[in-house]
Amino acid sequence: MDAELLHSPVVGLAEEEEVDMTDWNLPLAFMKKRHTEKIEGSKALAQSWRMKDRMKTVSVALVLCLNVGVDPPDVVKTSPCARLECWIDPLSMSPQKALETIGSNLQKQYENWQPRARYKQSLDPTVDEVKKLCTSLRRNAKEERVLFHYNGHGVPRPTVNGEIWVFNKNYTQYIPLSIYDLQTWMGSPSIFVYDCSNAGIIVKSFKQFALQREQELEVAAINPNHPLAQMPLPPSMKNCIQLAACEANELLPMNPDLPADLFTSCLTTPIKIALRWFCMQKSAKLVPGVTLDLIEKIPGRLNDRRTPLGELNWIFTAITDTIAWNVLPRDLFQKLFRQDLLVASLFRNFLLAERIMRSYNCTPVSSPRLPPTYMHAMWQAWDLAVDICLSQLPTIIEEGTAFRHSPFFAEQLTAFQVWLTMGVENRNPPEQLPIVLQVLLSQVHRLRALDLLGRFLDLGPWAVSLALSVGIFPYVLKLLQSSARELRPLLVFIWAKILAVDSAEHRTMAVFILAVIVNNYNTGQEACLQGNLIAICLEQLNDPHPLLRQWVAICLGRIWQNFDSARWCGVRDSAHEKLYSLLSDPIPEVRCAAVFALGTFVGNSAERTDHSTTIDHNVAMMLAQLINDGSPIVRKELVVALSHLVVQYESNFCTVALQFIEEEKNYAVPSPANSTETGNVTPSRDSPAIPRLRSVNSYTNLRAATTARTLNKSLQNLNLNEEGGPAAFSPGNLSTSSSASSTLGSPDNDEYLLSFETIDKMRRVSSYSSLNSLIGVSFNSVYTQIWRVLLHLAADPFPDVSDLAMKVLNSIAYKATMNARTQRILDSGSLTQSAPASPTSKGTLIHQAGGSPPMPGASSSSLTNEVPKPPVREGLPTRPPYTPTLGGQAPHSQQFPRTRKMFDKGPDQTAEDGDEAAAHRSFISVSLQTGLCDWSAKYFAQPVMKIPEEHDLESQVRKEREWRFLRNARVRRQSQRITQRGVTRLDDQIFINRNPGVPSVVKFHPFNPCIAVADKDSICFWDWEKGERLDYFYNGNPRYTRITAMEYLNGHDCSLLLTATDDGALRIWKNFADQRNPEMVTAWQGLSDMLPTTRGAGMVVDWEQETGLLMTSGDVRVIRIWDTEREMKVQDIPTGADSCVTSLSCDPQRSLVAAGLGDGSVRVYDRRMGPNECRVMTYREHGAWVVKAHLQKEPEGHIISVSVNGDVRFFDPRTPESINILQTVKGLTALDIHPQANLFACGSMNQFIAVYNSNGDVISNIKYYDGFMGQRIGAISCLAFHPYWPHLAVGSNDYYMSIYSAEKRLR
Repeated sequence: MDAELLHSPVVGLAEEEEVDMTDWNLPLAFMKKRHTEKIEGSKALAQSWRMKDRMKTVSVALVLCLNVGVDPPDVVKTSPCARLECWIDPLSMSPQKALETIGSNLQKQYENWQPRARYKQSLDPTVDEVKKLCTSLRRNAKEERVLFHYNGHGVPRPTVNGEIWVFNKNYTQYIPLSIYDLQTWMGSPSIFVYDCSNAGIIVKSFKQFALQREQELEVAAINPNHPLAQMPLPPSMKNCIQLAACEANELLPMNPDLPADLFTSCLTTPIKIALRWFCMQKSAKLVPGVTLDLIEKIPGRLNDRRTPLGELNWIFTAITDTIAWNVLPRDLFQKLFRQDLLVASLFRNFLLAERIMRSYNCTPVSSPRLPPTYMHAMWQAWDLAVDICLSQLPTIIEEGTAFRHSPFFAEQLTAFQVWLTMGVENRNPPEQLPIVLQVLLSQVHRLRALDLLGRFLDLGPWAVSLALSVGIFPYVLKLLQSSARELRPLLVFIWAKILAVDSAEHRTMAVFILAVIVNNYNTGQEACLQGNLIAICLEQLNDPHPLLRQWVAICLGRIWQNFDSARWCGVRDSAHEKLYSLLSDPIPEVRCAAVFALGTFVGNSAERTDHSTTIDHNVAMMLAQLINDGSPIVRKELVVALSHLVVQYESNFCTVALQFIEEEKNYAVPSPANSTETGNVTPSRDSPAIPRLRSVNSYTNLRAATTARTLNKSLQNLNLNEEGGPAAFSPGNLSTSSSASSTLGSPDNDEYLLSFETIDKMRRVSSYSSLNSLIGVSFNSVYTQIWRVLLHLAADPFPDVSDLAMKVLNSIAYKATMNARTQRILDSGSLTQSAPASPTSKGTLIHQAGGSPPMPGASSSSLTNEVPKPPVREGLPTRPPYTPTLGGQAPHSQQFPRTRKMFDKGPDQTAEDGDEAAAHRSFISVSLQTGLCDWSAKYFAQPVMKIPEEHDLESQVRKEREWRFLRNARVRRQSQRITQRGVTRLDDQIFINRNPGVPSVVKFHPFNPCIAVADKDSICFWDWEKGERLDYFYNGNPRYTRITAMEYLNGHDCSLLLTATDDGALRIWKNFADQRNPEMVTAWQGLSDMLPTTRGAGMVVDWEQETGLLMTSGDVRVIRIWDTEREMKVQDIPTGADSCVTSLSCDPQRSLVAAGLGDGSVRVYDRRMGPNECRVMTYREHGAWVVKAHLQKEPEGHIISVSVNGDVRFFDPRTPESINILQTVKGLTALDIHPQANLFACGSMNQFIAVYNSNGDVISNIKYYDGFMGQRIGAISCLAFHPYWPHLAVGSNDYYMSIYSAEKRLR
């Protein structure tokens, strides 16, 4: 095998006879979203669009200082000069009349934009008149906005000291008016418009005065005795907006073709001035027959979009809004363009003023300052729209032809569509978005706009956020009330997107929307109850669409959450019984949602009657059956659901808790105390220096020190569910063999009242102690059984589940011990004694009373060696300690008040003191949440129309997959060439290294040069080509258990590693051996009732990638088959034997499973048949323990089995006797069969390996390590062939791991 060739990503086409499709057709296991991402809602995007402070401009002061007929002394006017004010020539009538007409015209122009405001004109006023006007307007406006419009064309320019000019009473003098005074009278919030030369000076002065005010306010606040503090406080000017016609050093344009108040015209009559200005440009000559007079005759009204004038106004609004949205920062856009209608209109028109006035060397100024917009490309679209409109004018006016509508909106939608179809992921937002919003107003384009908008929102939460920032919300809200049926699907889609959803089914969206409406919202719950929603949801529970089933359940759970009348409505409709069917749904998310719904069903805080208590008990016992569900998200939700019950019946649970605590104290669990472990080949003084273990993500709170805990594997938890017991659910059936050695509590148990050890012991005590007397039909039995369920969940192999269960158990234990103070059952000493001491030194194991049991099984125990793991305390983040908060008292926290007495109440009364009950209830419920609902909603916020990355042929994910599949095909092809030539020797040592622990299981990766080596509770990864260690991490199994099997899942693609331990727990890991922290994908109890035996096979597994099925067996009487797609048990095949299963092998094509057993029999099962007839063949030819039974995968494949005595037998599943027998070495400890090369290797107690071919000839005998001082190989603990290459990995009790291969010339 050429190493260069193996790693080259390009395969020569000459070798590629045909495309290998094998890998493309294989399904992937555990790659769903629930496995690859955290179960939590999406990070909330900052909601800048929802205006907290909508405002109105309620009052307007129009201050005109024109002094018609008298020019101010500091301006020299040209002749002719701009004269029009508000489109009136002041010299065409008497000065007084001109002034009044101009005033009323200005008011009308403003009223077009804000008809409801109070307008007050002040024509050629004095200082006092201005003061009176401003103070009265502010008084009436209260907290709303006031506008101050100043026209200073008849007075001198503003001064650098910050003054504008008005008149004295007789108009003989110009009187200065300080901006500081104006600020005081106007107050805040205000908007100021200055139409005069040098207007920029006012803006500067205004800011200086505003700063001065802020400083005065600060001084007064710090020092109350300061003279400033005695005066009335000046108003802050923070919320003031200013618009000025020009910079501080500029004069207004005097072009006679323009109005004198050009700035005011742009702000208040934008279309009129824009059209005039368009006609004055050279380009207007291209539009024949259009004159200034003709513009005055444009038909229509500004607010009627069907007329030419109205359409132009509409296009103008869309364009200016779009320019602003594209150029301004989001928060400024919200403040100026979405908060106040009048301010938004003035600022849109201000963009036009900037464009027009800059063409006359005049720069309008605003505060807050805007980025320049006069060169924006959208202005060209405006010019085109004006051009198209004006070119029709002569014929419309002269001949009365019909007006052709502008193609502007249709073209912009097309541009938006192009952006949607052509764009890449990371790019600027589409500039047409605000126009799409405007188009929603038009019936003509509405359907298309909604469709495009839906597609845009589908790009993800960022798109929804952008659309909301443009202001989509009120529009869609309005359209939802429209009666047009064809809009409904699109609107529901968009509406659901806004609420962060989408799916293939409109019904699912509708249910999602309802679920959002009833979420913690009482009014919504009542409305939905009135709308008969519960009955409607119950009808949908068995819909074939899983997403709909999931959301119907979530919706139901939210309707009756803390809403008792909805709960009773559910009881009348048997809602809880109808939900039971979903508890066995094939989709884990649906099961999870059903548990959520049943949890809130029992979690209501209302008074309990006997009827409701019975219902709660029934629901609890139904939920308890999910204790060994294959999916951790379901079990997490189960803990939360049961915690609701615990809160509800707190006093009953306190009683049970005290009994359990008492039993656990008084009952010594029989165990081989302080026994040294049997069968350790190497004494621990030879232990090598142990390398630091990698810290592991999913186990952030798991400390490797758990290995030094005294956790006993229970010898007593014999299954109560033998012949006579109730079959469906008996508490003894809860596997008491724990799996995750608690991820909880530090080794010193300073965090929890009940340590993991106490809970583990409780679990075991409960299975045979006097508590069994409670299991009858008596009232208490439900609480006892649920307590056992929680004890079992506290030992769950998945850390998140055990964390939650520990919280619930401990909150009740605190409660119980506090309230039992009167009886003082517990003295404080006993609580601390139940916790073992912490490890005292890194490398030593402390055996305490009830230490480790002997390894189960002489044959296997002799191969495993106790290797102490150092406590990894550094580097692993720990959780905040669960410490009492009232210093110095006995352990209880403020959530659990001391004053309550628990035991003077009937079983179904809640506490009298409502607040305290609520405090405790909130403690459990707030801290116990799984994030399921938010995570489910997040699904909806993701794109549904976009091609997923793995299907996108150009994506990186896809390219990486193609590369992996090419590599796989190459490995298969090249290894096949070698095996076809025939392997005549297999003793070339290509790798040797000392493993951190004694190897107990080895597994080659099928395609990478990587091998996984498990010791008792950790896994080491080696690169056998480079000879280096890639990773070493802790599997998290309790220290009284060991890893007995490993499998690579998805080995052809994104590999996951499955580990099985002898307590029946399965864990699946990702991100190993690749410089990232290993993470646990999932974990579950594969076998719930492992029988403790003296000679145990532990747990054996076989994995079928093609079907996604996992076969599990071991020290049990069944072969259990798990469907990893559904994460549930699909079949239990009874073995029909009294001994353990030692080896499993399956053939998906023939649906056969071959099992080797401890009694020497080999049994063949057909999994298509029922439990009574599925055993199709039993071979009893071996006289002893079967080490391996291998079912060949070919259509005519044989079964090859080998026993400890070394006899190899070949069986044809169709015949009752063996068809061939070979004899190998006696005293076999390990064996493997090469699936391709017809080789098998035997490892023996006598420290050598013999490799045989299929004829039974020895082709190699390996006794010594190469070049390793000729050292003898240790007792063989495990060996494994590579699935393709002729490589054999050997692990031995002297910690060494070596790999042997065929001769070099072959490779």
